[in-house]
Amino acid sequence: MGLCWLPHRSAYSRVMWPLMSAVMSVLPVAGEVLAVRLQPVPASSCWARANRSDRLLEPTALGGRQGSRQCGLGGRRGCCSVGLWGTWWPHGDGELGSSTLLHHSAPQGNRKHGMFTLAEVASLNDIQPTYRILKPWWDVFMDYLAVVMLMVAIFAGTMQLTKDQVVCLPVLQSTINSKAQPSTSGKADFTTVETTTGQGEEASMRTVSFGSAPTVTPDVPLSRATSPQYQPTESSQEVKKEQKDSSGRKTNLDFQQYVFINQMCYHLALPWYSKYFPYLVLIHTIILIVSSNFWFKYPKTCSKIEHFVSILGKCFESPWTTKALSETACEDSEENKQRLTGAQSLPKYVSTSSDEGSPSASTPMITKSGFKFSADKPMIEVPSVTILDKKDGEQAKALFEKVRKFRAHVEDSDLIYKLYVGQTIIKTFKFIFILCYTANFVNTISFEHICNPKVEHLIGYTQFECTHNMAYMLKKLLISYISLICVYGFICLYTLFWLFRIPLKEYSFEKVREESSFSDIPDVKNDFAFLLHMVDQYDQLYSKRFGVFLSEVSENKLREISLNHEWTFEKLRQHVSRNAQDKQELHLFMLSGVPDAVFDLTDLDVLKLELIPEAKIPAKISQMTNLQELHLCHCPAKVEQTAFSFLRDHLRCLYVKFTDVAEIPAWVYLLKNLRELYLIGNLNSENNKMIGLESLRELRHLKILHVKSNLTKIPPNITDVAPHLTKLVIHNDGTKLVVLNSLKKMMNVAELELQNCELERIPHAIFSLSNLQELDLKSNSIRTIEEIISFQHLKRLTCLKLWHNKIVNIPSSITHVKNLESLYLSNNKLESLPAAVFSLQKLRCLDVSYNSIAVIPVEISLLQNLQHFHITGNKVDLLPKQLFKCVKLRTLSLGQNCITSIPDKVGQLLQLTHLELKGNCLDRLPATLGQCQLLRKSGLVVEDHLFDTLPLEVKEVLNQDTSIPFANGI
Repeated sequence: MGLCWLPHRSAYSRVMWPLMSAVMSVLPVAGEVLAVRLQPVPASSCWARANRSDRLLEPTALGGRQGSRQCGLGGRRGCCSVGLWGTWWPHGDGELGSSTLLHHSAPQGNRKHGMFTLAEVASLNDIQPTYRILKPWWDVFMDYLAVVMLMVAIFAGTMQLTKDQVVCLPVLQSTINSKAQPSTSGKADFTTVETTTGQGEEASMRTVSFGSAPTVTPDVPLSRATSPQYQPTESSQEVKKEQKDSSGRKTNLDFQQYVFINQMCYHLALPWYSKYFPYLVLIHTIILIVSSNFWFKYPKTCSKIEHFVSILGKCFESPWTTKALSETACEDSEENKQRLTGAQSLPKYVSTSSDEGSPSASTPMITKSGFKFSADKPMIEVPSVTILDKKDGEQAKALFEKVRKFRAHVEDSDLIYKLYVGQTIIKTFKFIFILCYTANFVNTISFEHICNPKVEHLIGYTQFECTHNMAYMLKKLLISYISLICVYGFICLYTLFWLFRIPLKEYSFEKVREESSFSDIPDVKNDFAFLLHMVDQYDQLYSKRFGVFLSEVSENKLREISLNHEWTFEKLRQHVSRNAQDKQELHLFMLSGVPDAVFDLTDLDVLKLELIPEAKIPAKISQMTNLQELHLCHCPAKVEQTAFSFLRDHLRCLYVKFTDVAEIPAWVYLLKNLRELYLIGNLNSENNKMIGLESLRELRHLKILHVKSNLTKIPPNITDVAPHLTKLVIHNDGTKLVVLNSLKKMMNVAELELQNCELERIPHAIFSLSNLQELDLKSNSIRTIEEIISFQHLKRLTCLKLWHNKIVNIPSSITHVKNLESLYLSNNKLESLPAAVFSLQKLRCLDVSYNSIAVIPVEISLLQNLQHFHITGNKVDLLPKQLFKCVKLRTLSLGQNCITSIPDKVGQLLQLTHLELKGNCLDRLPATLGQCQLLRKSGLVVEDHLFDTLPLEVKEVLNQDTSIPFANGI
């Protein structure tokens, strides 16, 4: 039989090393490894060197599970050692190392099957450090309790692996015979094995043998003790003498039978809970750890949580948040000072509005409010905080966009809330389950047990009385574990109470709104609300700062500061240009707002704001005394009361381009001194009512109304301005304009344009406009103009534009429109010009371009007042000489025809300034062009090779400066 040699250790060391190892294993040190490993060592190598002397120790276990594990007496000859973070390794000389415990950071190569690392267990409870803001105090407390329970499990498991054993003795049927037997009999086959623990660091084991049992002495190895050549020494004789003095009860069992029965009774007599208590605690603790942090690991929730924590941290540290808080503190401090001292109002950085008067209920004005975010300590406003760094400003803008998108993504579900509630309920049921079945096993753990293994045919006894050396320790650990799990359970119950006490799927920023000027911070719901509630358990300042990025007022303020920092007065001055009317014009396109420096351009005449959704016009606009024209292109601008008063009195022309009629600022209809209004956008019949009958009544000085839309009828409210309206322009997008009866009320209209309205005839309502001077029916579907005879009632009609239609012929009744001065019939289907047209003696402009006319009638000479004649794009091949009798011609367009020659009489057109001949079949130009005193090369539209055919002196005349001849002509 092989016995086991272990390093020399005291009982204290053998207990404390596992305990210290268990405690160290739960410390949060990266890379620490908890290795529990059984390493078999051959019996021949079971030598230990302690204190530089070899000592023979008793077997470390007499039976039970530990005995078989450590000494391998159940059929395997050898021994094993148990260590934490390492193993007792044999050396080449057959001895073990000098009781040196390997360091906890053992090489990776030493990790074998049966080992597990603390990192593998701790990873179940591993969360990112930034997630701590989502862990309220109860979750943190439960995490610590879980760590303590994990320590209990590891400690109990370590003690069980190193110290757990059962020692059994048979229960004799008759005690009389055993008492009668002399205690010193050398014939008895009785072996008593007992373990004694000495004080200090040394311990010894004694074996008392009778009969044929071998005598084991403390200082002799087992192999030498059983060898026939071995001769007892003097010390062994002393031990024999001491053994003879001992006495015991005769059982007739040898050592191997004791080991066997100890193992049997360990599995049969001990309650199962005593054997598996450490593993159950470990499993339950791992389940609780997983349940506590599952919402951080679940894919559908961890991504949202990670995104939320990232955004929240950036919002908390953003310089814009600090600026908003500091500016509010400054303003609060100033207001408190004013209230206490009664001093005059001091100017503030963001305050530019006038306090004169207040807007009425019907006036759509905005009231500018300061940004007052409460702070514990008032701060003094300094110029350094008024301007954000460009990079910080861009980051803040990006945060606003991220918060907006995250809110839209998270608010539509409550998965995070349900998962957290679910894992809390699971932990609560787990606590109840553990408590119910664990409490029943407290009394089953005892030191003494009765064992009936039913192996009488092998042992000779039916009943044994056993002792369990770990009973008291396990009972204390079990009571401690129950106490911990009770505390854990009560915290779970409190968590459920908190979850259902208030509606966590709704979060209100009411307190923040009351303390600050950000009154537009919206309330949130579902998972977004739940996450904010969790953050409030950590620190409410996070939610307060986060609310800054939910406010549109705050976002607009940020845009305003960044905008003013980028668009300075000097930069805006560089963008000022002069338009066709020689007016100073500034066009701002796709900005986040209107820079404050714009209103310092006091000499500006025209201001164009395009695609600026958050445009605000402050009171500073009153400095722009020259401003008379304003363009709002997809820009629903808001104005302050003082700014509105200025615009109402000074603005003369307003352009409003919109997508929906609701985008038209309401204050537009209150500009009583407005002269011209241009509305460009969708105004179909269903939306006409949104303008309202009272909308245009306030525009008492409106003269020109231009509507470019998709109308099916003329809005009735346009008639509100009919008495003083002089020009009405309706440009449709191809929608057929059906109802035109409202035109009859516009008696003072002098100019009327109905373009692209799909008209097939000239509307009869037009004939009632007695003051009409110009009629433009461009781009319709008019085929016949027989109604033109009715124009004779329109005595003031001087200009008739019927271009871009489908007119085939001109009726002779046109002669009745005697006052006609301009007639536009281009882009129709005319094939000839009737003689009636040339009876219009007052005609000064005739445009018949892009038709199918082949001949210019000789009657054209009757038009002695004709100054502009356009016949481009027809089929004319010959120019009559009578054409050049119209000596007042200034513009003659003959391009894109079939003309082969130009008569020399063209030189009679002394006032000709523009001559178009390009696109004909000419081979030369007449030299008489030099007689046209006002004609210059810039006004001569002809191919270059034709221009080269002119004599040199004619070229020189045509290339002269236009200023002198033009002056002479005048």
